[in-house]
Amino acid sequence: MSKPAPPGAPGFVSTGSLPSRDDVRAIIETAYARFREERSGTVADYIPVLAEADPAAFGICVANTQGDAFALGDADGTFSIQSVSKPFVFALVCDALGAEEAARRLGVDATGLPFNSIMAVELRADRTTNPMVNSGAIATTSLVGGANAEERWQRVRDGLSRFAGRTLTMDERVYRSEADHNQRNAGLAHLLRGYGRVYCDPDEAIDVYTRQCSLLVTARDLAVMGATLAGGGVNPATGEQVIAPDTCRRVLAVMATAGLYERSGSWLFDVGLPGKSGVSGGIVTVSPGKGAVATWSPPLDAAGNSVRGQLVTRFLSEALGLNLFVSAPARRS
Repeated sequence: MSKPAPPGAPGFVSTGSLPSRDDVRAIIETAYARFREERSGTVADYIPVLAEADPAAFGICVANTQGDAFALGDADGTFSIQSVSKPFVFALVCDALGAEEAARRLGVDATGLPFNSIMAVELRADRTTNPMVNSGAIATTSLVGGANAEERWQRVRDGLSRFAGRTLTMDERVYRSEADHNQRNAGLAHLLRGYGRVYCDPDEAIDVYTRQCSLLVTARDLAVMGATLAGGGVNPATGEQVIAPDTCRRVLAVMATAGLYERSGSWLFDVGLPGKSGVSGGIVTVSPGKGAVATWSPPLDAAGNSVRGQLVTRFLSEALGLNLFVSAPARRS
């Protein structure tokens, strides 16, 4: 059923709600039991500290837009946010510059190529990609306001903390390990500078981006962050208006087309929702108007997406009635 949109949102919006609390809890318990023994995938090891992750770690959290959270397993275990940070930093930049200007500078089209692809930049005539892959994410971080790296970093951390509803901290070991092994990202940043598509000193952009990826979160945090995007930019835990409603729809559109990298089409076909994955094994998935699903399970597939997280999210999307493309036959009078 539609209802008038809040101030700042266009026209009417489609809204809904999750099933009852008891039903949500029971469905999550079923998902956890069904997939807890899944052993497919490999823990990321191209950043040495990430190879230390426990492959058995497994957490689920579903948060709605009213402030309820339903967590199970290792939902409060901490891990570095990695690429799941990308849509939230993009949201901050859209709010600051306007979505159209951000899209012009960054691009929004899916690349169909791996997340760290250099060819993705070279194949585009305007040398943009999108904020969900590394080249576009580095460019996004370079657009965060600040006179230097420290000011940019503070704005990123404060902004993502507002999404989470608590102060997030950086894992120094992850940061150092990534900084010692991010030559490819550094190469991307300097390539972008040559094309005028990084908007501050490239080494400064890489440093802030690396810190950004090293923020510690939990599946519960990611669920709240996703529910903020689902609820017109209002954090359901704190009630704060973190970003504008119009920004949410722009961010969710890019997540839907590019959030799972070259598997994004398959993801949308199977799950029917905007999502974003990270190499630590986190996935956040957003159901506009309803809430968000977050999972944490470190073993990844070849594209860098959590195997168990994808299975759980597909199950929950169907069981909770979240898929954006599901409809019932119209009744004729």
